[in-house]
Amino acid sequence: MPQHRPTARVLFDEAHSEAWTLRPDVAAAMQPAHPQDSSYALAAAALAARDFAVDAHVQGPLDAPALAAADVLVIAHPSEPRFERTVPGGEPRLSAEELDAIERHVAEGGGLIVLGETEQEKYGNNLNELLGRFGLSIEHDTVQDYERHLHAPSWILADLPDGGRGLETDLLARVRAACFYRASTVAAADGARVLARTSPSASTPGAPLVAATTHGRGRVVALSDSDLFGDDCLGDLDHEALWVNLVYWAAGPAFATHLEPVVSAAHADPAWAVLRDEADALALLQASDGALRDAADAEAAGRHVEAMRGAITALRGHFPHQAAYVDALLADLAAWAAGGFARPDFTASLEVFRPELERRDGIEHLVVFPMYKQNGSRDTCFEALIVRVPWPEWLAELEATRYDNPKFVPVELVDHTRGYDSECAVLFPETVAVAGRPVNNFGGIFCDREAERFRRVVSHAADLLQLNLPPDAAALLASETLSRDAYELWDLVHDRAHSHGDLPFDPFMIRQRAPYWMYSLEELRCDLTAFGESLALEREGFAFARHVQYAVLFDRLFRFPVTGERVRNYDGLGGQLLFAYLHRHGFLHWTDNRLTIEWDRIADGVVALREAVEELYRSGIDRSKLAHWCAAHDLVATYVAPATGSRWAREKRDFTDVEDPRPYIDLVLADEFPLSIFYSSLRAKLAPVLRREPVAA
Repeated sequence: MPQHRPTARVLFDEAHSEAWTLRPDVAAAMQPAHPQDSSYALAAAALAARDFAVDAHVQGPLDAPALAAADVLVIAHPSEPRFERTVPGGEPRLSAEELDAIERHVAEGGGLIVLGETEQEKYGNNLNELLGRFGLSIEHDTVQDYERHLHAPSWILADLPDGGRGLETDLLARVRAACFYRASTVAAADGARVLARTSPSASTPGAPLVAATTHGRGRVVALSDSDLFGDDCLGDLDHEALWVNLVYWAAGPAFATHLEPVVSAAHADPAWAVLRDEADALALLQASDGALRDAADAEAAGRHVEAMRGAITALRGHFPHQAAYVDALLADLAAWAAGGFARPDFTASLEVFRPELERRDGIEHLVVFPMYKQNGSRDTCFEALIVRVPWPEWLAELEATRYDNPKFVPVELVDHTRGYDSECAVLFPETVAVAGRPVNNFGGIFCDREAERFRRVVSHAADLLQLNLPPDAAALLASETLSRDAYELWDLVHDRAHSHGDLPFDPFMIRQRAPYWMYSLEELRCDLTAFGESLALEREGFAFARHVQYAVLFDRLFRFPVTGERVRNYDGLGGQLLFAYLHRHGFLHWTDNRLTIEWDRIADGVVALREAVEELYRSGIDRSKLAHWCAAHDLVATYVAPATGSRWAREKRDFTDVEDPRPYIDLVLADEFPLSIFYSSLRAKLAPVLRREPVAA
């Protein structure tokens, strides 16, 4: 499996006589008979497989330079060597300067995880002096529980409350059971979140075992036991899920960062501003088909065209890989002007516009075409764009070895004309004005734009619905980098899925006339395929693929159904079907005005719906077209109620199976499957964030 680059950094302190180490050789020296008793190597590996770089701080003070390399600092049970076998060197007590440095680090947005032990006061450390600055402390206790324990009364099973909701995140997502081994308890000031408690039958009943709090812009977690994340115990119960959740939460501010700005020489060239502004001015003179609206504007249009040609010529040095396209573009512009500004035909330049042949990370392409915008204006007018291709090594490897898709091109907008102030997130050949049938060389997806609207809408929906949001999903919603990369992989697999499987002759169905729920099922099938492939990738070691699962699930559930007009909204219907299926079968619940997803089961529900859709496709090969359309309607209607006046509903339709059933499409209602009460309410509440505000260039 390829490796996705880490986003956050975890520093594990090993300079203060800790009883735990990330380094296997040190663990073997500490505990020759059983190194796992001193090793956090598996805990480090669980983080390194995800979005974290993990390192050990092995010497020197925990001062500002040392902490500058950490988004999360972990201090795991420092001890005098007479009580524990510890890493060599250092003292278990933090100096006053170190205490101040760690507090500043947290206040400025750093994370801190402190793991204590039974009989905390005897080990000679001053962890409580540190934790006291955040309203926490580890008590001097050893809890026994003769009713709720694992193997021995000192191995207590924790009571786990609700782990949190909305953007505060559910720190106990996927955590149903945890054992604390010879644990103490935690004292927490008001305002701290208690994530685990002793049971009512424990020797110290109802006492916190884990507490989390905030300080300034940072986050702190205190635990009363350090064994549960050691190599011996990380695989028990749900300990690994708890560990990963806590680190993601503590690292939260590190994920809420913007993509590094990239300097574009083409964008900085004054010729680009000329091209963009002249194209915008020319667009105002065009009719809906791209022709000049008024012959009286011919002279002005000619000046705009000549200015555009001059700017394109000046810019061509920035795009040497597009020499053939620039030549054809200049010729097409001249021909359009010479032909009297009729409906434009840019066939020649479209045929040599080949971004799919230049998929190199960071390469930029110039795009100038008369086109309409999907999810935007359907009028054809000139647009000018500079786009950049993100093509990281991990994505290139997956495309080359697993998901071959030579036409797929992920792109980011560097700058654009006014037409792309819309919700349009694609660059497709079929949107370009040509005289005949357009070529089908490439499919450009603006992954940055998709990721932006995903973060915008889903963040509000998660908070509004008080979703039990896992901390790694919150990191995805906060991070421009993670969300963009998730869409790169999602789009790669989705786009490829249109031509794989038991399919109709034209799987894209762009050139077919069919009831709109057929488009719904095709787009949903491809998204469910992307979800299923991301499950396989995660199982095989590419943990980043879980972000694709979140992206598919959340975008389909929260954005698709409530976006756009209610006229043959096929993407919206696919989202409605997914929600209804998962709700009907108990994979998610809407109770007490809170949405709860069964995180340990949700993938099973998505996979089951995928199987139902794929079975529809397999069976459809042996049906007539009309029978197939009816069967598809029945599948959707099983979960999403059709409109009361539907002529296609099973109990009302009275169709004759004819060779050409397309006239029956005229009987489809504009909103054949109306929104449920849930989505009608959600749509109204999300209205302020559903449309992206235009951004000035």
